[in-house]
Amino acid sequence: MDNGNVYNETTEPQAKPSRCFGCTLRHLWGWRLPAKALQVILSLLAVICEEMVENCINCGGLYFFEFISCAAFLLSLLILCVYCTNAYEVFGKDKV
Repeated sequence: MDNGNVYNETTEPQAKPSRCFGCTLRHLWGWRLPAKALQVILSLLAVICEEMVENCINCGGLYFFEFISCAAFLLSLLILCVYCTNAYEVFGKDKV
């Protein structure tokens, strides 16, 4: 037996490390990419427009709109980042 190749038959080959931040558009093609990008832009625009309000009489609705528009911006940005990077493969289709 060759002393140099003792472990070659019993060990598993090393897996290639997956890059989590590689940019890919495999999962958002066609109309889905512009739709998600438009969703991010419009939700950011809603946050900006809400911040421009200086005075209000009954601010409860404005605070609710601020919360909803900020949450929509952050979640749509997260979804866009997950689908446009290799994180989709890292986490798996069932977890995404």
